[in-house]
Amino acid sequence: MARYTDAKCRLCRREGEKLFLKGNRCFSAKCAIDKRNYPPGQHGQARTKLSTYGQQLREKQKAKRIYGILERQFRRYFSIADGYRGVTGTVLLQLLERRLDNMVYRLGIGASRAEARQIVRHGHITVNGRKVNIPSYIVRPGEEIAIHETFRANKGLTTNLEDANGRGRLAWLDWNPDTFTGRLLSVPSREDIPVTVREQLIVELYSK
Repeated sequence: MARYTDAKCRLCRREGEKLFLKGNRCFSAKCAIDKRNYPPGQHGQARTKLSTYGQQLREKQKAKRIYGILERQFRRYFSIADGYRGVTGTVLLQLLERRLDNMVYRLGIGASRAEARQIVRHGHITVNGRKVNIPSYIVRPGEEIAIHETFRANKGLTTNLEDANGRGRLAWLDWNPDTFTGRLLSVPSREDIPVTVREQLIVELYSK
């Protein structure tokens, strides 16, 4: 399976903002954006003016990098969103938010989406009592996401959950610390999705 293996901090620097790809490091003084807030490479500090196409491309790249997916899969999500009723850009973000790996990240089980994806792949997550190891699984409202009993004593998990409690949780998610279970209460509205993506530019890019 194809995946990005280069330094993740380069992606944040390229987009000029924190994409929260490195977990707790993004909240510390070690964050690359705090140290070098300009694009990587020889000409990173040169001033450039983006064309309309360049702005559309950057928004698409930003969304892909935030959710950790590559072009082919991202285009497939757009095709699915384009067939739904409603605003295509909003539906696209709703689909991405409902991916199982993203849900595991939003619940605080994983410190980053990459870590959450690994937790899912290793079989530590169940959905409605059944083990699901497919990160792209789309969670439906009402479905219960639980941590497998063999993983609940993991020290990294304990730290992740404590950090998530400190930062607060999203209103459209429910988390029960006693049973290590979470639930998608409803499909989030655009205002409830905390990503700084101008999804309309993505729609314009793919609609050409």
